[in-house]
Amino acid sequence: MLIVELLNLLSRMAHSRVHKDRGELRIHENLDELGTDLAEYIAELSETSVKERGVFAIAVSGGSLIGLMGYLCNFILKLCEAPYNKTVDWAKWYIFWADERVVAKTHADSNYKLAKDGLLSKVPVVPSHVNSINDSVSAEEAADDYEFHIRQLVKSRTINVSDISDCPKFDLILLGMGPDGHVASLFPNHPVLDEKAEWVTFITDSPKPPPERITFTLPVINSASNVALVVTGESKAEAVHLAIDDVGSDCLSLPARLVQPTKGKLVWFLDKPAASTLEGSQFSE
Repeated sequence: MLIVELLNLLSRMAHSRVHKDRGELRIHENLDELGTDLAEYIAELSETSVKERGVFAIAVSGGSLIGLMGYLCNFILKLCEAPYNKTVDWAKWYIFWADERVVAKTHADSNYKLAKDGLLSKVPVVPSHVNSINDSVSAEEAADDYEFHIRQLVKSRTINVSDISDCPKFDLILLGMGPDGHVASLFPNHPVLDEKAEWVTFITDSPKPPPERITFTLPVINSASNVALVVTGESKAEAVHLAIDDVGSDCLSLPARLVQPTKGKLVWFLDKPAASTLEGSQFSE
């Protein structure tokens, strides 16, 4: 068993490198390998955070990431089993949404519903630690309400605070990315990319339905201790290339490229199709 685990570790290491500006790149042969690595990554961060702070504050985005979670669920559920159940203390997890569609929690488009049905109902999280938006008000009011709620948890240090700004410092923000390079509900060329004062903002003109959403702003995302971008599929290969490789100034406003943790760590979890156009022949076989 030890030899098998060592070979698996060496296999993952062979597909991992650190980009000088864009964080750690972990390229996986398939979704099974990606799921195992992602589960272990989350388990390690959870254990470290609980030991250091007594809690683990994690924010997840919706859309493609939540859809992928349906497949990855079996791997994340392994955190409830040995040996992870000795290190992952679900009772200390506080879960947030990096973006949410302003629809009822029972609506098929609700990120909360998708996450609850696919994962949260299957793990022993404390229900009161699952922090969803107020779905009975307008998008603007929902954003204001969510930011107020997060501010209260920053005051109590359930969520840490950045030591270089007043922004919340989540232990982990887990993001997906769209083929257009959007992350959370931060879309290319949208004015909210320039939002600096608010922690949570809203949009009513999402290019993808539903149009009304709330989203973390870039200062909050970039204040996190750890940010992970999980991207799979050949349809996103070009966006991955533009978000990671040195392509000049033309793509500096791509939302995924603007994810640059100020003092935290950035890790990309990619499958080979998503990494197929990255510079470096070992990733474009």
